[in-house]
Amino acid sequence: MTWDAPRDGALPSADAGGHRGAVPFGPRSRGSRVVILPGLGGSGPDHWQSIWERAHPDAVRFEPASVDEPDLDDWIAAVDRAVETVSARPVLVAHSLGTIAATAWMALRPGRALAALLVAPPDPSRPDAPEVIRGFTRGPRVHASVPVTVIASRDDPYAAYGHAASVAADLGAELVDAGERGHLNADSGLGAWPGGLDLLERLLGRAAGAAD
Repeated sequence: MTWDAPRDGALPSADAGGHRGAVPFGPRSRGSRVVILPGLGGSGPDHWQSIWERAHPDAVRFEPASVDEPDLDDWIAAVDRAVETVSARPVLVAHSLGTIAATAWMALRPGRALAALLVAPPDPSRPDAPEVIRGFTRGPRVHASVPVTVIASRDDPYAAYGHAASVAADLGAELVDAGERGHLNADSGLGAWPGGLDLLERLLGRAAGAAD
């Protein structure tokens, strides 16, 4: 499907600061446990992941030891630790390299998550991929046992759109075309990213339907 959000996805600056209640989570999103999985180097304060984390009443960020020199086993273990801190099955909200950690973890721990939102999955096998992420090419990618949404940009510098389509097909996930928005990070001007929140809410609706 195509995400037809307006070009200016940011909220006013007072809301983009991430004060509790300022980010318009839907009822399912606000009532769910959320585990945030940033990519290489983490997500800075203006990244939509950080804004969501600050504003959500029940969100935690996974904390791998190897943020800048990533090791896949360490990142999977960090997902385990984060999930163990929440009191119910969480939705994984992953960006960039964090999406590979999420899919690898889900392959090893089927059914432990409620759902997964995977944004801008990179392609570590590309010839121009940074050497530091090439170890993530071994991340397993199997059909997910829970609902998954993959969101990708047409001009992501770290992966062709076809790569995201392949990830979604392998997982049995919904694929959302975000248009030309770069790496869907802070540089993309998304702010609190209301369009992403809408997709998260719809994903959790699918998860609730699957549980019925």
